[in-house]
Amino acid sequence: MARKVFFSFKYDDVYRAMNVRNSNVIGGVLKSGFIDKADFEKVEKKGQDAIRDWIDDQLDGTTVTVVLVGEKTDKSKWVKYEIAQSIKRGNGILTIDISKIEDGQNNTTDCCSLRVPDYEHYRWNKDKGRDNLGAWVEAAAKAAGK
Repeated sequence: MARKVFFSFKYDDVYRAMNVRNSNVIGGVLKSGFIDKADFEKVEKKGQDAIRDWIDDQLDGTTVTVVLVGEKTDKSKWVKYEIAQSIKRGNGILTIDISKIEDGQNNTTDCCSLRVPDYEHYRWNKDKGRDNLGAWVEAAAKAAGK
């Protein structure tokens, strides 16, 4: 079944997030929540309401929210907002530790403690995300009744 998936992540982890996004392991999925740096800076300059509106627009029509968790994701008020809005909309949710995906300088980090209670948490590398992301998304959607 085709799904529209929202990817939530702290912008500091964009390199790791793009690695997940570009893995192309979910067939027939529209991927939402990605924005390039120039566009992000334009939205950010317009202020908090513009950021909130952009997030809300990106969440429209999604059935699953994938929260990509890095070292400081728990500090992001926007990730917290995206999670709250996803719950409000009844999206399936899952979190994935992306801290061990190498960044552009081949560095890894430790994962912060951000988890969403009552939803599944996976580790991209150890749980073979490249092989299993599609099944994780589908399981989250079914758990949410979508």
